[in-house]
Amino acid sequence: MSLPDKVEIIEVGPRDGIQNEFNFIPTEKKIELINALSKTGIKRMEAVSFVHPKYVPQMKDANEVLNGIEKSPSVQYMALIPNKKGYDRAIESGVNSLSLVVGASDSFNLKNVKMSREQSITNLATVIEKAKANDIFIRYSIATAFWCPFEGKVDADLVLKMVEEAEMLGADEIVLADTIGRANPKQVFELFQAALSLKTKSSISAHFHDTYGMALGNVMAALEAGITRFDASIGGLGGCPFAPGAAGNAATEDLVFMLHEMGIDTGIDLGQLLACIELLKPFTNRELTGHLHKVKGFQ
Repeated sequence: MSLPDKVEIIEVGPRDGIQNEFNFIPTEKKIELINALSKTGIKRMEAVSFVHPKYVPQMKDANEVLNGIEKSPSVQYMALIPNKKGYDRAIESGVNSLSLVVGASDSFNLKNVKMSREQSITNLATVIEKAKANDIFIRYSIATAFWCPFEGKVDADLVLKMVEEAEMLGADEIVLADTIGRANPKQVFELFQAALSLKTKSSISAHFHDTYGMALGNVMAALEAGITRFDASIGGLGGCPFAPGAAGNAATEDLVFMLHEMGIDTGIDLGQLLACIELLKPFTNRELTGHLHKVKGFQ
């Protein structure tokens, strides 16, 4: 088994994790969670998204959250944006790194941002051009890279073409996302191996959901393929409002624990990470899907 010595975990809980919460989480509590996560050793985090509050009301206080957190100079705080309007709002808030999402599936993309895949790519090309002129980091996520809730299995060649397109547009990082958690380890290994063979200047990262209980298995397959950057969400919270049946993300604490047990460094303090879950618990009605925090007496 060929494994790396070090893996980077990108925390997406403050954005992807809580965006589906029915009850609005108070702004000061979001700030408290982000500040606590910033002290765990996590170096990159999706903190907010600038989407229309009509569609994702949980993110209506994105500006207040970004202005309220204690920004650590060692942490990259990213804001997700869907379009040019989101870009303008994000820039006004002073962010220097943006997360963009395009669905490999047209049906999903239409549900997600009311545009076809090609319309999204065209619109975001302008955003990326502006961002790069202002030295802003661009994270380009290809959603439904494996399966779509409306169209089924996604053509791998289409996804690889989108990787090349993202590279040409100037993305700093390209994320292949298993949005509905339907991918299997063989499929994951083959797609990431093919993506890495393109030898892009952009780094390649992985984003797994745990709908079918395969998130950590898919992490292992991606590790074998050569991937060393993974998204995860505290407590395993998450899911996409526009992808029916999508469950939570890979749980950050479970992923960190697994990697540490295998001798792979993440730079994250597991004890501090578990303490963050206690901050989160009072503000979710959903059962946290992570396992580690349920283990009595875990040290």
